[in-house]
Amino acid sequence: MTQSARTLAFTFERIIPAAPEEVFDAWLNPATPGNLWNMAEKLIFDPKVDGVFYWTAKGTAHYGRFIEIERPARIEHTLVSPNTLGEESQVSLTLRRKGKDTLLTLVHSGIPDTERGQRHQTGWTYFLNLFSEQFRVGGSYGPAQTPRDFES
Repeated sequence: MTQSARTLAFTFERIIPAAPEEVFDAWLNPATPGNLWNMAEKLIFDPKVDGVFYWTAKGTAHYGRFIEIERPARIEHTLVSPNTLGEESQVSLTLRRKGKDTLLTLVHSGIPDTERGQRHQTGWTYFLNLFSEQFRVGGSYGPAQTPRDFES
């Protein structure tokens, strides 16, 4: 598929009060609020290199394949949805130990520069804040809610 002429890339960082191994495992656990898999109404999930995923949220399909999985430091996958205009974008998650904590860096690139593409910034901010909260005292593992201004 041909990539749109103008694309966006968003970079997000969070300090997570946990070891990289714990953060890595939580990111790939569909029961953990704040990761992509938790909000799924339907989920097909094979987290290994060349493994695929498919999930729906509010009836909207999202899919991709895992490019790199290196526990506990890196997860990279493609992501396709109507918000990427059906084009393949790329999500890279890196985890680095920072004292007792983990520096989580997420880069989502190759997003079409459209209003729907720009919503990824709001969506990722919401979900990463929710994910980070799971590691704080009193964090809840209840079902995630999607923000009003982020539509799948």
